Amino acid sequence: MRISTKGRYALRLMLDLAVNDTGEPVSLKDIAKRQEISDKYLEQIISVLNRAKFVKSIRGAQGGYLLSRRPEAYTVGMILRLTEGSLAPVACVEEDSSCGRMQGCAANMVWRRLNDAINGVVDEITLADLVEFARRDVGEYMI
Repeated sequence: MRISTKGRYALRLMLDLAVNDTGEPVSLKDIAKRQEISDKYLEQIISVLNRAKFVKSIRGAQGGYLLSRRPEAYTVGMILRLTEGSLAPVACVEEDSSCGRMQGCAANMVWRRLNDAINGVVDEITLADLVEFARRDVGEYMI
């Protein structure tokens, strides 16, 4: 499993919104500049986040985006699954798998444990945790 730029940038975008939350909308252009990501690419990503109601869009000259919920309400797993789809390392451990070899497959134990470990990590870390880490250990410029 490899996280694409879309997933990584979505996480950075959400983190940028959380770190720069003053109650006022944050422009996509400002996020693009801080994150050194094309604003055209961020437009595609914000569209996905907006449709899922992860962010609120504010129109107008002073418009931009805000998180729809508090940072504690978002896990890394939620954001990555929205943009990446399944985080399963192999298809046979996905919920809707129809692999006929699962019962007698010794490797299935490895794939299940790996899947559980991945989901355990991304579902445990919230956007609030990342904000705290960015402010305490990394510095706001490194998100």
